[in-house]
Amino acid sequence: MPELILDESDRLDWALKTFKRKMQNAGILAELRRRRHYVKPGEARRLKTKAAQQRQRRQARKAKQRG
Repeated sequence: MPELILDESDRLDWALKTFKRKMQNAGILAELRRRRHYVKPGEARRLKTKAAQQRQRRQARKAKQRG
């Protein structure tokens, strides 16, 4: 769990921004979004294959641009 140690002189907006960045880097926000709703195993498989296809298309486009 990300931890943020503050002094009396630290600004609240700075502390919130830093805390949000630490939470995002730790992957906690992505985990929360993923666990927000139950996804059936079949639906999870479909989402995973769709993401893999998009990744392959993106890589193919990058390879085509390079030459």
